[in-house]
Amino acid sequence: MTTPDADYAVYIAGLPRVISGAASLFRDTDGRILLVEPNYRKGWALPGGTVESEAGEGPRQAARRETAEEIGLDLAPGRLLAVDWTRGPGRPPIVAYMYDGGVLTADQLSAIRLQEEELLSWRLVAPADLDGFLLGTLKGRVRAALEVLTSGGGTVELEDGAPVA
Repeated sequence: MTTPDADYAVYIAGLPRVISGAASLFRDTDGRILLVEPNYRKGWALPGGTVESEAGEGPRQAARRETAEEIGLDLAPGRLLAVDWTRGPGRPPIVAYMYDGGVLTADQLSAIRLQEEELLSWRLVAPADLDGFLLGTLKGRVRAALEVLTSGGGTVELEDGAPVA
């Protein structure tokens, strides 16, 4: 005979898994976007990474932690700009949260220190030039988040980088 708690544990263990990620969209005073170049995959990214939910971390906390780890700036994320449900071959779905990192000052930009274990470089990229750096769903996610910032709208819901109708 099993207990209700044991039955529930079996039920939970059988549920599908989803990975969560969080990133911050930082800009400079000229409106350029801060991108980082990972050493473990193609394309550029925003400062961010996996939500360590097993450790009790939420997406907002992950965005702050990842920013501190990756570029050496301990900055609280601003408002949530976009949530993206992405699918990919050979992996569970990912729910990606993108926060407004705000506008970085010249002093903050000069204080950037890269996490050498994961990143090769960083750069500021004009929005018109993002297509040459961003790949896949991240490109759509960043474009949608920039539209939210420009329009003053609310959080945008995305699937695979495209707005949900």
